[in-house]
Amino acid sequence: MSSVVHFSDDDWARTERDWSAWWEGDLARPLVLINNFVPPADKQLPELPGITAQIPFAVSAEEVAERVAGFMEAMYFYGDSFPRWWPNFGPGIAAGFLGSKVDTQQRTVWFEPLENVELADIHATFDPDNIWWKRVRDLTVAAAKRIGDRVVIAHTDIGGNLDILASLREANKLLLDLIDDADEVMRLVGEITTVWLRYYNELYDIIGPAGRGTTPWAPIWSPKRCYMLQCDLSYMFSPKMFERYVMPDLEACCNAMEHGFYHLDGKGEIPHLDLLLSLERLKGIQWIPGAGAPPPEEWLPLLKRIKDGGKLCQVFVSAEGAMKIVKELGGRGFTMQIMETMNEEKARDFLKALAAVDPDSKWEPR
Repeated sequence: MSSVVHFSDDDWARTERDWSAWWEGDLARPLVLINNFVPPADKQLPELPGITAQIPFAVSAEEVAERVAGFMEAMYFYGDSFPRWWPNFGPGIAAGFLGSKVDTQQRTVWFEPLENVELADIHATFDPDNIWWKRVRDLTVAAAKRIGDRVVIAHTDIGGNLDILASLREANKLLLDLIDDADEVMRLVGEITTVWLRYYNELYDIIGPAGRGTTPWAPIWSPKRCYMLQCDLSYMFSPKMFERYVMPDLEACCNAMEHGFYHLDGKGEIPHLDLLLSLERLKGIQWIPGAGAPPPEEWLPLLKRIKDGGKLCQVFVSAEGAMKIVKELGGRGFTMQIMETMNEEKARDFLKALAAVDPDSKWEPR
């Protein structure tokens, strides 16, 4: 059955042109993403929870892909937005691939630590028969087959290597392991990086041939290999610990893809920014201030550090916040997900107003 996705081949050609220029630093404006969801008046959409892991396994991958196709028909894309579907199995589903019990009964996904297992007895190896890996893979295959020529299918959130280990081990226990048995931790993070790359490449081999590029859990598009790397556990690390335990993983992952990005999550990770900026193959930084913190437009010195450090930057902002950032810092190098619903007319007016305040360039929104 065909699906009407409101995005033409010409739109995809423009997406590839502009995002490719942005990755190379050649786009003299920000990338601005605006989405609008308009439920059809003539039919009821099937159930499709935002957390894909909550869909019972009894619902086939093909049925899930059919539901996704219906929802994509109700999406409209303005500015530099593009059709994407992310199989959401929680933050770091690789823990489930490696044996952690997956709890999908909450508003998010939780991973329970391995029981009665010593650190030395944990080994990260690829298991093609793990039920969670098979479910993610089957859904990715089904979605790529059903809508992959019109919608880019995202990599699931595999996680960061230490975050995955924290799920397997439990965060507080892992922090003690870093003191008591650092060599075993280093062994495991190396093993997890290796298997992480296996998971990434297995999914890329499904997504890539569809010809619509790649996108991670975050709304970033790439014509090549791309991912949003992370280590949320590093909120509790010194830069010295970050350099020892996190940087080797980031370097390995960045070396394995063209467009690696990093998820800088909260002020506790800011001390690691200089190390991140030193990673030559890391293309950009996503800044997430965190719950209760001021929004991104109130962190202009930090955003300027990222920009002056030669990295691209992604933020999730209000229309007003985007205006402030572009007016003060210019739009070049930024991609901004606008966290407001807009119809086509409102989106067009906003983009024109945003272009008018950009001090670095003169650009005409489409």
